[in-house]
Amino acid sequence: MTSAAAARAPRSRAVLVVVALVALAGIAGFTRLGVWQVERLFWKKALIERVEARIHAAPVAAPGPAAWPDIEQAEYTRVALTGRFLNDREALVQAVTERGAGSWVLTPLVTASGFTVLINRGFVPPERRERASRAQALAEGPVTVTGLLRLSEPGGGFLRTNAPAEDRWHSRDVAAIAAARGLTPVAPYFVDADATPNPGGFPVGGLTVVRFSDNHLVYAVTWFALAAMLAGALGFVLRHEFRLRRAREQAH
Repeated sequence: MTSAAAARAPRSRAVLVVVALVALAGIAGFTRLGVWQVERLFWKKALIERVEARIHAAPVAAPGPAAWPDIEQAEYTRVALTGRFLNDREALVQAVTERGAGSWVLTPLVTASGFTVLINRGFVPPERRERASRAQALAEGPVTVTGLLRLSEPGGGFLRTNAPAEDRWHSRDVAAIAAARGLTPVAPYFVDADATPNPGGFPVGGLTVVRFSDNHLVYAVTWFALAAMLAGALGFVLRHEFRLRRAREQAH
């Protein structure tokens, strides 16, 4: 025969079995990844709905020591707490916000219950880093703070590590800041204060960005598409080999 189908001998059955098994394993793997992304999609949507409900709910008391082991479940809960600021132990954490680059002002608040919570009082520009430049906001007596409960950010920022010895902070690392400031007992979370104005205008609170990446549908479609492409490739190979065998049989 002069057709291209007869140009070479068909592959052995053993080779085809191996090819098919590898392809089927790949198809199963890609499909499982697609299913996992669909599961993550529904999980993420449920998480977003829970967070949206929390941030608009009435504030509850800030969780005390009994709730700390499961504090991850309370992230973004709107809380209220009363106590006294330790202004001389505040920490400035690098921040980039809608107002530009500057710092978050994290001030310890000793609650009426006896434990301490780091309060992110808000953003200050570089010229307001010094406490003296915002003396009006350094409350000495009892205060009440309302805001969102946030989980600690250990280690530092992207490619930047916190340097406690140099008092240089790139993330709101509760444990490290508490240790550097000699605070105990300290809640394993911090609170982002709401937009209630501070005397003198700084720090500026209420700048929490609540945003979750939600690319799971795109990833799911990608994995399912890869599975479909691999299945199509396997079908093409098997059909081609079948035609080669049939052409060879007809030639003999």
